Amino acid sequence: CAHCPKAFRDSSTLTAHQRIHSVERPFSCSQCPKTFKYKKTLAVHQRIHSGERPFTCAHCPKAFRDSSTLTAHQRIHSVERPFSCSQCPKTFRDYSNLTSHQRVHTGEKPYKCSECGKTCSQKRNLKRHQRIH
Repeated sequence: CAHCPKAFRDSSTLTAHQRIHSVERPFSCSQCPKTFKYKKTLAVHQRIHSGERPFTCAHCPKAFRDSSTLTAHQRIHSVERPFSCSQCPKTFRDYSNLTSHQRVHTGEKPYKCSECGKTCSQKRNLKRHQRIH
């Protein structure tokens, strides 16, 4: 790749990879204006329109459009908590919950009220705050 150190065995894989460095989005949804860099991402998106949910949980009746969402969901059925905080002993089922928790240690407050300027560390706290306006 001319943009990064990655190397590929064939030109089609290189071409697909190079889209990460580009704004090119050659795959268009036929049912809405969205466009995608990859054919596979378009295929997953199209399940929104079709209602298809081919990935079914083995532990409950829930089904999902993509395998990564199923994998994240399945953690609620187990005690697995693979994401650990490096600052304290807390562990989490989801990476997003870990990153959200880490703001306790950093003091980061990335969510800002457009009405009064109050900042919050959690999106849900900002939404709750905005109800007062």
